[in-house]
Amino acid sequence: MNIDIEKLNLSELNSLLIAAEQRRQLISSRRSIALVRRKVIALAAQYGYTIEELYGDQPVAETAGKKRASRRKASKVAAKYRDPENKRNTWSGRGRMPLWLTQKTKYGRSVTDFLIPGLARPTARKNSSIGKRTLVKQG
Repeated sequence: MNIDIEKLNLSELNSLLIAAEQRRQLISSRRSIALVRRKVIALAAQYGYTIEELYGDQPVAETAGKKRASRRKASKVAAKYRDPENKRNTWSGRGRMPLWLTQKTKYGRSVTDFLIPGLARPTARKNSSIGKRTLVKQG
């Protein structure tokens, strides 16, 4: 961080000096890293652990700084497709098509044959181009 003090006015310089003094006091009042590290190792040993067991191969500073992004939990969706032979086999139309449905559609039946009556229109299409490779002629 570079601050060009030539461009600051008197009030900005005073506030910079006050902020610098507060930061200096904070840093000087903290204990040294080596002392804190020794205390943490002693505390872990007191409970029968080593630092490697608690934090793995990563140093303590790296594990404390990383935060995992919160992942939204997927909500449950009502089933749209049902196997007429086994009522427990259902599919919501999201994600990969289940094996029972792919086996049934492999032998000539349509996915729409397994729609639960009264629900929305079908989501899976047999001739969908998503995930399929296409050839484009150059010329």
